Amino acid sequence: MSLKEQNAALILIDFQKGFDQGEYLDKNRNNKDAEKNASIILNKWRELNLPVFHIIHSSINPNSRFRESRSGFEIKDEVKPIKGEPVIKKNVHSAFIGTDLKERLDKQGINSLVIIGMTTNHCVSTSTRMAGDFGFDTFLISDATATFDRIGINGEKFSAEIIHQTALANLNNDFAKVVDTKRLLELVE
Repeated sequence: MSLKEQNAALILIDFQKGFDQGEYLDKNRNNKDAEKNASIILNKWRELNLPVFHIIHSSINPNSRFRESRSGFEIKDEVKPIKGEPVIKKNVHSAFIGTDLKERLDKQGINSLVIIGMTTNHCVSTSTRMAGDFGFDTFLISDATATFDRIGINGEKFSAEIIHQTALANLNNDFAKVVDTKRLLELVE
């Protein structure tokens, strides 16, 4: 059964302008095409009239660029919501904690999720783990998510690509099926 027949919901996590500002400008990021791929996926979901949910981080830190009053809070132009697409605000890493996302999915009888967003090792990973634990048939799209370099506990630098790949490896087959955009588009038809 295709993802279209399953009425799979697309979950876009934290595609916000704050990731293109301030300290993030100096950080090395992998997968510069994540937004482009996300836009392709979003347009396909719209074309097929499948459910779409935009999740955005609303920081409680008054100095955060992801604070609702700051420009970094805004959703990136490539994946801006259109009328009728819900925008759900969260203030922790999981799209499910402190939000009504699970209730909305349950109310619509949705059992399959496709997750894309920022960043692979933070909010995307946390939300994917919870989706899997809730029993959703979950797909995480490897080239429609991205992350940044990280400094390890002993001061060593880990590249964004290593962080991205290890986060995907930790999620694959335990919490989600990790596929790329091309494969996803085959699965939705």
